[in-house]
Amino acid sequence: MLAALPLMIVPFAFYNIAMFGFIGLGGPQWLERQIVSLEMISGAVWTMSFGDLIIVIALAMLFIEILKATRGGRFQIFDHLMSLLVFVVFLVEFLLFQSAATDVFFILMAIAFIDVIAGFAVALRSAQRDVSIGL
Repeated sequence: MLAALPLMIVPFAFYNIAMFGFIGLGGPQWLERQIVSLEMISGAVWTMSFGDLIIVIALAMLFIEILKATRGGRFQIFDHLMSLLVFVVFLVEFLLFQSAATDVFFILMAIAFIDVIAGFAVALRSAQRDVSIGL
């Protein structure tokens, strides 16, 4: 049952915990705080902010979610419905809360939407393949 929980809840929770000040960051300015700054061989300076890190984490979660969609099982529909619920929560928060009206949150919401669409597409494709083998 735990395998059916959507992983996109991880970046969602991290964003909300940080945005609403539970870990001392509070407010949208924390998204721009740099966590890594490296000078490249070319002389350019590459930086990564908290917001960038959350997006990278969300992309890793999306990859794992797509892999989860390829497996069959009795919790597959529940997994897709939970992913859909996470996307709806993203959307509602984006529309209703000022602190969610950021580019980082929008990208996270878009990743959650891709998770929902990809999950259903992969499941339908694998189900179609199972039906054609049985014929």
